[in-house]
Amino acid sequence: MPGEVRVRFAPSPTGLPHIGNIRTALFNWLFARHHGGKFIVRVEDTDQVRLVPGSIEAMLEGLRWLNIDWNEGPEVGGPYGPYFQSERLDVYQNLADRLVSQGNAYHCYCVQERPDQATRDRRASASADCKCRHLTQEQISKLKAGQDSKVIRFAMPEEGVTKVNDLIRGEVEWRNETLNDFIIMKSDGFPTYHLAVVADDNLMEISHVMRAEEWLPSTPRHLQIIEALGYEPPKFAHLPMIMGPDRAKLSKRHGATAIGEYQDEGYLPEAMCNFMVLLGWSLDDKTEIMSIQTIIDNFTLDRVTKSAAIFDQEKLLWMNGMYIREMTPDQLAGRMMPFLERDLPKDLLPVDEEYLRRIAPLLQERIKRLDEVAKQIDYFFRADEEFDTETLVQKGMDRDTTLSALKAALEDLNATDDFHHEKLEEMLNVTGERLSLSRRQFFGVLRVAATGRAVSPPLFEMMEVIGKDRTVSRFKNAVERFSAAG
Repeated sequence: MPGEVRVRFAPSPTGLPHIGNIRTALFNWLFARHHGGKFIVRVEDTDQVRLVPGSIEAMLEGLRWLNIDWNEGPEVGGPYGPYFQSERLDVYQNLADRLVSQGNAYHCYCVQERPDQATRDRRASASADCKCRHLTQEQISKLKAGQDSKVIRFAMPEEGVTKVNDLIRGEVEWRNETLNDFIIMKSDGFPTYHLAVVADDNLMEISHVMRAEEWLPSTPRHLQIIEALGYEPPKFAHLPMIMGPDRAKLSKRHGATAIGEYQDEGYLPEAMCNFMVLLGWSLDDKTEIMSIQTIIDNFTLDRVTKSAAIFDQEKLLWMNGMYIREMTPDQLAGRMMPFLERDLPKDLLPVDEEYLRRIAPLLQERIKRLDEVAKQIDYFFRADEEFDTETLVQKGMDRDTTLSALKAALEDLNATDDFHHEKLEEMLNVTGERLSLSRRQFFGVLRVAATGRAVSPPLFEMMEVIGKDRTVSRFKNAVERFSAAG
């Protein structure tokens, strides 16, 4: 590809980052990394009315969590920060004045109020009703005597067509007479998106503009500003929409929550990236699980589809489970640690990382999200289990046979020094046969005594990890409590 590839992710801080805009960031980042180019983050905060506190921080945290790094920006005490359009107002005002002086834009005197939601809803019709483009100098002088307009509209051509050769959608064209004049400078002194994005893409030498399909209708406006300013246009690529399984626009009911919620719920960043890249791109017609390096090596725009991508929450959950199962015990323990520190009751035994490494393999086939871990293994961190002793009694057993089973198991556990899981299973299997109990019955009693619940990871591997002292203590506790309850 001739020239350096330079792409940007340009979020507007008007809400928390969601799958759609983070998918856009990911595609831009992958494209830059594939071509050895630059990825830039630029915060488009010119709509001051709609700014949401904390949204910028959430966006940057989401990028960092997914290991989407950027290459340049203002240096603030270390790593690059993003660019902020609100810090570049002089640039946009100078360009707006230049467009006015060239005759490509004009001051508007009929839209003076601060742009609230009602104003935004009326903009299209307002521009059609605006007569300021054709005011005489005498009329302008009279209007300026009463008010100084800071609102500037771009004068769209009134005939002809505007075309773009979109790298994903092919050639798209618009008839100019169907496009109304639009505001490029607002009364608050801030530019609109249309002017700011064109100015910054040029000044930052952006080679490719990859953005959501919803911005395609803005493209002819941007191309006309580019032409008026004498800029070289970037290449455009409008990414496919993301829809729910019902083919409706993706919303929270489909699972389209903020990216930070996926992090809090225990999804892995590697799984999220793998899942998101498949929302509009594919390696072939069968490969789904891919390393990030494989994706980078193969990420080209000819593999991006035009049709809408379907967001499948169940597929994301499945993929996350697959990534969990591919981890080493050390890796899984490290990922589990912050969730246990967050979710385990504070009165339990402290979480030891070495101990956690031994627990991790027992859970690896049983979990799909890391926020499931604490509820599944809290008994590993309790001194003794508190539970309804009636749950010790298995189907086909009574209190006497249950108590006999508990005492026999306790005697065997006390007597052995070999707490390897294979030896434990062999020894206690013989004990169950001696008591004429089925494996389901006898091992069911053991499981409840050891964990306080009827379902757990493999019983004997779990007892080995807990260790002899704590296992024996739990069986003593079960015998005493069961006997007292009788």
